[in-house]
Amino acid sequence: MKLKLFFFLSTFFFIHINAQTYIFGKVVSEDNSEIPDVTVINIRTDEMVLTNRDGHFMLSGRAGDELRFVKAGYERLGKKVSKDNIESPINITLGRATILIPEVEVKQGITGNLKIDTRNLNRPKKVEKLVKDIDQYIKQKTDPRVLAAKPGEFVQPKGQGFFIGKVKNKWDDIDLINYLHMALGEDYFVHLKIEKPQIDHFITYVMAGGFERKNILKYGFCSDADLYRFQRFILTRISSYRAPQTQR
Repeated sequence: MKLKLFFFLSTFFFIHINAQTYIFGKVVSEDNSEIPDVTVINIRTDEMVLTNRDGHFMLSGRAGDELRFVKAGYERLGKKVSKDNIESPINITLGRATILIPEVEVKQGITGNLKIDTRNLNRPKKVEKLVKDIDQYIKQKTDPRVLAAKPGEFVQPKGQGFFIGKVKNKWDDIDLINYLHMALGEDYFVHLKIEKPQIDHFITYVMAGGFERKNILKYGFCSDADLYRFQRFILTRISSYRAPQTQR
């Protein structure tokens, strides 16, 4: 009986000693405003939590642990946990961090000596003269004789201009049809239920519906935007193409 009682008391004492304890607290600023998102670290256990929007926190610990409080813009603070802190909440006040303004070194300042300050702050006379000469040169008008034709040179007659003829396109419709067929691929048209022998005929039908291609033919270049525009134009013509000939 005594052995059982001793075992029971030993077990109870062990559980009591090793029972998990928690530390509660609140973090405020110097003006007593709650500070959210303060990092609270138990140095012994490396456990880390953040204060909520009201500045409250909770983490496991015991008397003797050291807590570290870290928040950008505030001074870091360490707090030793006492027995009283286990039984009642900890109130922590963080002070604002001091912002140090880097020292600015003035290499050349005003000495008060007119002769020295004039030499240090004013541009050299040679530089001043060069700047004035450049300004004067820019203001001068060009002598017409500079641009006049030399003896024997051909001079374009001045008039209303003349027509040199239509600029030849680099592509024609056949070139564009072949490009669209190749770029989109046969599978694309088969998916639209267009038979392979009818692909070129279908592309011709779509273009004849008013697809704008003047610049494509002129420069011989079909951009991705033009290709996407053609695919959208297909959607406006596909239904009429599938319709019986009498309904087209």
